[in-house]
Amino acid sequence: MVSSETRVEHSAEARLSAESLLARQQQTAHARLRVYLGAAPGVGKTYQMLEEAHLLKSQGVDIVIGLIEPHGRVDTETLVGELDRVPLRHIIYRGVTLEEMDTEAIIARKPAVVLVDELAHTNVPGSRNRKRFEDVLEILDAGIPVITAFNVQHIESLNDAIARITGVRVRETIPDYFLRRADEVVNVDVSVDTLRTRLRQGKIYSVEKIQQALANFFRKGNLSALRELTLRQIAEDQAVRGHDYREREGLEQAAIPEKVMVCMSSRGSAKKLLRTGSRIAGRLASDWFAVYVETPREEPGRIKPDDYVALEENIRFAKELGAEVLKLKGRRVADALIDFARREGITHVVFGQSARSRWDILLRGSVINRFLSEVRGATVQVVPLGDD
Repeated sequence: MVSSETRVEHSAEARLSAESLLARQQQTAHARLRVYLGAAPGVGKTYQMLEEAHLLKSQGVDIVIGLIEPHGRVDTETLVGELDRVPLRHIIYRGVTLEEMDTEAIIARKPAVVLVDELAHTNVPGSRNRKRFEDVLEILDAGIPVITAFNVQHIESLNDAIARITGVRVRETIPDYFLRRADEVVNVDVSVDTLRTRLRQGKIYSVEKIQQALANFFRKGNLSALRELTLRQIAEDQAVRGHDYREREGLEQAAIPEKVMVCMSSRGSAKKLLRTGSRIAGRLASDWFAVYVETPREEPGRIKPDDYVALEENIRFAKELGAEVLKLKGRRVADALIDFARREGITHVVFGQSARSRWDILLRGSVINRFLSEVRGATVQVVPLGDD
């Protein structure tokens, strides 16, 4: 159980947080989005959201639960208490009745604030939207403020880093542009030892899963790295917001804009490249381009079916990450990319490096080498291609 001292501390934080949310909501025209970000399950994101909800309700705010996942945690289930809930929607899928958040009912209810948990969740086929974060965006578009939560491993551009750290490829992800839409990103943090203690006490997973979790995802090294990633993400978010504020208030001259270009091939997956480009663009607070070159053999009607499917998936993924996708036409890939980079003043470029023999490079040439020799003002990052 949570100590009384911890509850008082959480309540004080929630009071300031709730009052801040209300004050800032009155200062802006669009519905505000607050995100609680954590390094791992069990840090207390849902608990903190619910404490904030009770405080808002005590102040007369019409706040409802759109969806909460207690995961069997007694403290969390108890804290739900008398908060109003919007009934879940029942969907029959493959003969089984499943529950999903009812986005239409929330919008029709028009609460002052709605709580939505487990943001990275993929909805049951047949739902209004494919992903829960899309439900949240729809609720925000309807003018309803949202408080939500998720863990750092679900940020799309961190997917490769998370796989290297934990050995697990996270499949349910949230595009970076969602985090940029947030008005506030709040770090919910506890020490590695505290989190592992909570796990041993059965406060995160059921008893039969504890030892496996301690030996795998919840290893000290993994949790330390995830915690560091979360802190870095929060720091980057604050830096971008500070930059935008100073620029908006005329406190500094706008810096020369950085421009990022990711060079996609028309063949194969480009997800690793696109995640890298998204991260760079996020750090620089800049827009970015995902570019591919349509050569004569890849024109409509001539491109191989498998290549066409891969290209369409790359385009969809790039747009989901917030890129401006551009198709260039040219007989030589290098010429088209060099011309575009010069014309647009590109400052950062991301290439993929596939395994090619030395003879192949000598015979066909290297796009990367050509680019490096002719575009001197851009920073070039080469990403080894592999599993996405």
